[in-house]
Amino acid sequence: MARALGSGPRGRQFKSVRPDHQNPVKKQVHVYYTGRVQGVGFRFTAQDLAQDLRVCGWVKNLRDGRVELIAEAEEGTLKDLLSRISQYFSSYILDVDAHWQEASNKFADFQIRF
Repeated sequence: MARALGSGPRGRQFKSVRPDHQNPVKKQVHVYYTGRVQGVGFRFTAQDLAQDLRVCGWVKNLRDGRVELIAEAEEGTLKDLLSRISQYFSSYILDVDAHWQEASNKFADFQIRF
């Protein structure tokens, strides 16, 4: 007796399982930028780039002159974001301190924090 594709014994339906490449795991990157990164449009540019890539999180200026950024998305997308920021501000950034971890999934969009 032939069974319909996707059904198990006694007509039960199997759940479709997606390979990992179709259901990417979100990551979070927490970054501190050092250099002349305040007063140059860094936060607004980072927000524009993040929104274009559909990255969630936030960016803000710190009192010590650094900029802090937390972003969540698929790892490749986050690497793209960081690359774009570094290219755009290459003459302003002296150091990038990035820490990777699992996504918290608590951000709905990308914002500038004050």
